[in-house]
Amino acid sequence: MGQSGRSRHQKRARAQAKLSNLEAYATQPHSFVFTRGRTGRSVRQLSLDVRRVMEPLTATRLQVRKKNTLKDCVAVAGPLGVTHFLILSKTDSSIYLKLMRLPGGPTLTFQINKYTLVRDVVSSLRRHRMHEQQFTHPPLLVLNSFGPHGMHVKLMATMFQNLFPSINVHKVNLNTIRRCLLINYNPDSKELDFRHYSIKVVPVGASRGMKKLLQEKFPNMSRLQDISELLATGAGLSDSEAEPDGEHNITELPQAVAGRGNMRAQQSAVRLTEIGPRMTLQLIKIQEGVGEGSVLFHSFVHKTEEELQAMLAAKEEKLQLKAQRQEQQAQNVQRKLEQRAAHKKKSLAGMKRPRAGADGDSDAEDPGVPLEAEGPSRRWQEEEEEEDEAEYFRQAVGEEPDEDMFPRAKRRRLAGPPGKKQVKEPRPRGRGQGTGQRLPKPQGRPRGAPAKLGHRRGGQGQGQGRLSRRGP
Repeated sequence: MGQSGRSRHQKRARAQAKLSNLEAYATQPHSFVFTRGRTGRSVRQLSLDVRRVMEPLTATRLQVRKKNTLKDCVAVAGPLGVTHFLILSKTDSSIYLKLMRLPGGPTLTFQINKYTLVRDVVSSLRRHRMHEQQFTHPPLLVLNSFGPHGMHVKLMATMFQNLFPSINVHKVNLNTIRRCLLINYNPDSKELDFRHYSIKVVPVGASRGMKKLLQEKFPNMSRLQDISELLATGAGLSDSEAEPDGEHNITELPQAVAGRGNMRAQQSAVRLTEIGPRMTLQLIKIQEGVGEGSVLFHSFVHKTEEELQAMLAAKEEKLQLKAQRQEQQAQNVQRKLEQRAAHKKKSLAGMKRPRAGADGDSDAEDPGVPLEAEGPSRRWQEEEEEEDEAEYFRQAVGEEPDEDMFPRAKRRRLAGPPGKKQVKEPRPRGRGQGTGQRLPKPQGRPRGAPAKLGHRRGGQGQGQGRLSRRGP
């Protein structure tokens, strides 16, 4: 049983061919076709038709939202290798097409005087020729009448040529040329005719019956007695199928072309079928940058030499001011960096400096460790002692102490012991309040208590007495 699959050399050759194709594809020009602003349904469809013309070197499913600006599109175009923008916009008076070269310009603004969509062009033809295989390769660009009519015409021709990849006539494969884009310049009206065609190559020198046999669809010969009747007279064929050919479209093929009968060194006819869209363009102005910059050419506004010199001087002054601002900003940044470095150095020197008097003797009294630094256990012990004194004061006097007498005891009652759940305890009542029990007589007077107390009422049915207590 033989070895299945490709060999090592075949895989290596295939990988090298794929890599070379990717490199060649990256070097070719790519484009974005989209609309800006409120354009309407027809102009949006026209942008899709123009995108169809630019295939396959364009973003077929490109979607641009309203919030996206031109800067966003330029930022995205760089990593993707996009070299041209075709932007359609609409105003109250006309429709415009802007052709931009990335990343530095220039920008050509055209006014669309007339246009026809693809669906209208195809519906007007009796027999259209349009299929998906035509759009697998870029179209063949044909420029007509772009002669010595000025620098702006030469710039237009260069921009249109850079939209599509260049062709080497000695190495080109004729099977890759399926479409043709014709741009004709009319020097009298200064308008451009934009036309898009499908290319078909058919052999010549054969009868109509022979051409019918060479086609994929075989003719109906049910009414014929012999095939010679079809070859000799062309019976059963309509006159529309026999398209007249002449010297204007007959040529000798340098290589074989896909199709029956299109052999090398044989006479064949090249036929064009329009597939749309159509546009009639007029150049309005040429700008230096991408959507902005100085105007290099304008069809309606003409400036004198003095005005041009004044514009150049103003632009030069603006560039000088910009350079001065950039230099001033650089100096400010450098100064701030130096100040920051000096401040950091000074701070580090202060941190390393030993504290004054740390190693010498001092007669100052040591205040000891603060209460907060001793930990929660020590602080809880102090608060518990004050709470005991406050409770003794309540039992002895029968009234609540002042807030400033035992401040830690009050804080302890509000916060509770650390790490334990707070439980609300019932407040002890004084003597003679709600119960018949009498608390034991306190021994001694607490600190901060007054020497004498006022009259105190006893229980119901008892006489009034006078309670006094002297200090020790």
